Amino acid sequence: MNIILSNPRGFCAGVKRAILIVEQALKIYKKTIYVKHEIVHNQYIINQLRLKGVIFVENILEIPDYSIVVFSAHGVSKKTLQKAKKKQLIILNAICPLVQKVHTEVSKSSKQSIETILIGHKEHPEVKGILGQYTNKKSQIHLIQSVEDVKNLYIKNNQKLNFFTQTTLSIINTKKIISALKNKFPHISGPYKEDICYATTNRQKAVYKLSKKVNMILVIGSKNSSNSNRLAELSRETGTYTQLIDSVSDIKKEWFKKNINYIGITAGASAPEILVQEVIQYLKKLGAKQPIEMLGIKETMNFKISRKMFDINNILN
Repeated sequence: MNIILSNPRGFCAGVKRAILIVEQALKIYKKTIYVKHEIVHNQYIINQLRLKGVIFVENILEIPDYSIVVFSAHGVSKKTLQKAKKKQLIILNAICPLVQKVHTEVSKSSKQSIETILIGHKEHPEVKGILGQYTNKKSQIHLIQSVEDVKNLYIKNNQKLNFFTQTTLSIINTKKIISALKNKFPHISGPYKEDICYATTNRQKAVYKLSKKVNMILVIGSKNSSNSNRLAELSRETGTYTQLIDSVSDIKKEWFKKNINYIGITAGASAPEILVQEVIQYLKKLGAKQPIEMLGIKETMNFKISRKMFDINNILN
């Protein structure tokens, strides 16, 4: 068996920043840190932080007043922010800057009473946070997930209409939906390029390229990770035998009984490299050769943490 590693893979800049914010909070405050939702969608990371005493909650009301809360990389609604402030929580916002950009634009549409369409997956925390930026009661934001949804969409004023997208969607499917929107609503406005982030785009392009070289692809990522699921979906759409795994413990030996000569490995944007290395070691025990790194786009994006974020006096005042 030969192993080919997709490139790029694993952590994106937004995920690195979010995890670092939680780790810095643990060092600086030396007290219980609460996180609204999972900081990123990866069970290994969540379990590691739980061992350090981090408590993850879904409802802000579960957090004691005056405590420290970190908002996850997916972002939160304006209502959630208001609830946190009402409880006088010290807020550390780990929202990905690329998600924040969508928040800002949707909030602007809300203030301008522009009817808005969001392309995204219902119930995903990022989508909930984006929808929660639209607070104009005189206008409306619509959530759509497919071309079929576009057909059934009714808009009051199609001369004044905006659209935005979740950052971790399928590039191919999203382009189809945007095309359907533009055909139905010729005056619709949206981002110059869909809001799908650089990391999601790069990993999808890489896995498509990888699929042409291998018989099987292992996508490392948690089941609730949107970008990991999109990688697995894209891989399957190419006709390549694909498995989405949380870690090496999910692998089953019977997967390799067929004529699997080349195995491709990729990892979602919230999956750490340690999980990739564990899978490699397992496959080498089954007789696989030393892995080959596929050539790919070199990512240089880096999201810094504001110095003010951990300035206690600044937060309390």
